[in-house]
Amino acid sequence: MSRDKKLKVQWKELRDKVSEKFGGGEKMDLDSITYLIGVQELGKGFQRFKKDEKINIMHIAICTLLEPFGFYEFEYFDEDGWPHYKIIDELPFLKPGEQSILMKEAIVMYFEKKKVFL
Repeated sequence: MSRDKKLKVQWKELRDKVSEKFGGGEKMDLDSITYLIGVQELGKGFQRFKKDEKINIMHIAICTLLEPFGFYEFEYFDEDGWPHYKIIDELPFLKPGEQSILMKEAIVMYFEKKKVFL
C-alpha cells in the first residue's frame, strides 16, 4: 500500500473513532481534531474558552503536532499552566493540500504515540 493510501485509511479510521467519541453525532474535521489535541495538551479539561484562548489552543496543538518534525520545541509552562514552544526551523511553504496532508500525518502519529484509538 502506498504511503498516501495508508495515510488516507489511517486518517479515516482515526477521524471516525474521534468523531464517534467527541463529535456529538457529527464528523469532526481537521481543525476540530486539532483543537481537541490542543485542549488535551493544555491539560485543563473541558471548559469554555474565550476566542483568543481558542486561537492559543490551536497554536499549542500545532506546535505539539509539528514538534516531532523538528519545527518546534517545548520551552516551558507559564504561571497559568499554558505550554510555550520555540521555533526550531521555519515551516516550508506548503500548498493548502500539502498542509492538510502534513497535519493529518502528524495527527495520526500523535494518536499512535499516545496509543489512543489506533
